[in-house]
Amino acid sequence: MGQRYPELSEKHVEFISRQKMFFVGTAAADSRVNISPKGMDSLRIINNKRVVWLNVTGSGNETAAHVQLDPRMTIMFCAFEGAPLILRLYGTAKVIHKTSPEWDAVQALLPSLPGARQIFDLDVDLVQTSCGMAVPYFGYEGDRELLSDWAVKKGDEGIKAYWAQKNQFSIDGVPTHILEHGG
Repeated sequence: MGQRYPELSEKHVEFISRQKMFFVGTAAADSRVNISPKGMDSLRIINNKRVVWLNVTGSGNETAAHVQLDPRMTIMFCAFEGAPLILRLYGTAKVIHKTSPEWDAVQALLPSLPGARQIFDLDVDLVQTSCGMAVPYFGYEGDRELLSDWAVKKGDEGIKAYWAQKNQFSIDGVPTHILEHGG
């Protein structure tokens, strides 16, 4: 059943590398808890205690708002095929904006995706596994291109206008600082 580890093992890294999606959970002290599904091959394991992932423009920007107030983050992976397993990464995250000094170096490790908004850098302090026996089987059919197509059609200026309209505040009114940092 469930086990805890202080860092990622080779077995954990192999499992994560096979996953097509992951879920990110964040919350500020008095905000709603946000859980977002992610995909697009946007996550990279830097070492056994550090993971980064590229966040693309979407309808909300809850993760950025939360992490800037309370840097707690959980990333969860589920086995939808093969042996059952749920793997969670707990840690402290920071937002890397396009104007941050480390943006170029970290972005070079990630895919170049239209609508790139921020990078999240997670310092892992706990890896936890659980059985996942109740998670159903699902088959991977492919990635959706709709979000990338939308971002390409919008262009850089259209994306910034969208950020101004939809991504400046969380649903609880917490600022994301996206326009101050250009991403």
